[in-house]
Amino acid sequence: MTQFPSEKHFSSWAGVCPGNNRSAGKNKSSQTTGGNPWLRSALTECAWAASMKKNCFLKEKFWRITTKSGGKKAPAAMAVAHTLLILTYQVLASGQPYHAKQAPPLDPRHKERMIRHHIRRLGKLGVAVYSCRPEPTGRRRRPSLKL
Repeated sequence: MTQFPSEKHFSSWAGVCPGNNRSAGKNKSSQTTGGNPWLRSALTECAWAASMKKNCFLKEKFWRITTKSGGKKAPAAMAVAHTLLILTYQVLASGQPYHAKQAPPLDPRHKERMIRHHIRRLGKLGVAVYSCRPEPTGRRRRPSLKL
């Protein structure tokens, strides 16, 4: 991998680096570079496969970007392909095997926030959720939505 000084050069050569068309502080639509068509197509096929794999951070990244891009899946697939290429470059450059990232454990505050969020969302869908857990002492919470 010495012919590529960085992973950015490698992704540009492969044709999966994100386009950049910015003018007057606004991001305009842009396309990726041409690059190597065979490597690019292989990476996008791998990205589509990774988007369906269970318990994989690439699947979460794919759906997070799809949601942000208004349901368009092609930009998300290209972003996952770019991530795959960066991971490949790091493995080949360092000579170390790949170790999957693990999600950090949730702290109690974040866990409580997610529980409240999902109870609220279920309430909006018409599902009544009642908690069996005791109320935390110290701070009085608002009652949950009950239908």
